[in-house]
Amino acid sequence: MWYVYFLELGNGDIYIGSTPDLKRRFASHMKGQVLSTKAYAPMKLRSYVAVETEFRARELERYFKSGSGKAVAMKRFL
Repeated sequence: MWYVYFLELGNGDIYIGSTPDLKRRFASHMKGQVLSTKAYAPMKLRSYVAVETEFRARELERYFKSGSGKAVAMKRFL
């Protein structure tokens, strides 16, 4: 399984990412090991979507980062 996940950063912004190991990736964010989020601790895992393939996860991540995808994510997942 692959996961597309939504983090609420300490500044209130939403970070969207994808990973095959959600627990490990979230722990990396919390330890400050992810460059793009390390300055925005603390953070919360708000939601995630599980899909079967990396390809589908990357497609969804790209979509949720777009304008219309972000609106859908805010309405349905956050």
